[in-house]
Amino acid sequence: MNLDQLKFPIGLFDVPDYISDTHLENWIKDFQEFPHRLEALVSELTFDELNWKYRPDGWTIKQVVHHCADSHMNSLIRFKLALTEDNPVIRPYYEDKWATLLDSNTEDILSSLYILKGVHHKLSTLFKAFTENELNRTFVHPEHNETFSIAFNIGNYAWHSNHHLAHVKQAIKAKGKYN
Repeated sequence: MNLDQLKFPIGLFDVPDYISDTHLENWIKDFQEFPHRLEALVSELTFDELNWKYRPDGWTIKQVVHHCADSHMNSLIRFKLALTEDNPVIRPYYEDKWATLLDSNTEDILSSLYILKGVHHKLSTLFKAFTENELNRTFVHPEHNETFSIAFNIGNYAWHSNHHLAHVKQAIKAKGKYN
């Protein structure tokens, strides 16, 4: 595999021209199942295995797990801002710097798995109840200088979940080859 394939094993998020109910149902299902699928992959890993990387200069499995908790906590806030404010500008964060912090480098991933379960439960409850008007609400991401709809963002976070599941699988398959 080349570096791009290692970095994006499922490819980039493919945004449909029209987001259908079927897209949303599939994305919500993927998003809802993510914490359980991730836990099934990582719960039996040793401390050494949690330190395997999914690509050269990539994150370790434990960093991916902690990153997903950080990222999806931010997503909860972004969705709620978009639901309660008119096209708010959200606050980006430096995920690469967050990945170097102590809490992102501990082998104790249980708290991040709990966070993911809670955040995904809360968001899935919202996702399933969204009206068409709510799905069309938006926020501005200043890092991209673009406006994103809630419907788009559901797909983006479903992709993000599957993207990082693929990273963990890749690291497990490589068995420390990229460390």
